[in-house]
Amino acid sequence: MGSIFDRIGGSDAVAAVVEVFYARVVADPMLRGYFADTDMAKLKAHQRSFVAAALGGPQEYRGKSMGEAHAGLGITAEEFGQVVLHLAGALESCGVDAETIGSIAGALAPLREQIVEGAVAA
Repeated sequence: MGSIFDRIGGSDAVAAVVEVFYARVVADPMLRGYFADTDMAKLKAHQRSFVAAALGGPQEYRGKSMGEAHAGLGITAEEFGQVVLHLAGALESCGVDAETIGSIAGALAPLREQIVEGAVAA
């Protein structure tokens, strides 16, 4: 059946999802402040690499851990949930089926502990 990376269309699909995802996130009043002084081209490149690796693609992610990348940002559980909704919406708008979106959400859910300030294992 192949990896999720392959099922959604590989690198081109990941790039499209990352573009739609960040368009949604930076337009969201709850989240846009986190990106005010961010080099978006660099962030998108890191995100493409991370997502591709997380979905079973051939790329190796060499960036910071999620904990390191989000340390000190004070991200709340509500904000994390909003980002997840934007990711699901981006995936859906790029033609990814609901079952695959659920698989991706399940694979990324454990990152909540590393990203949300003060989060503990559920």
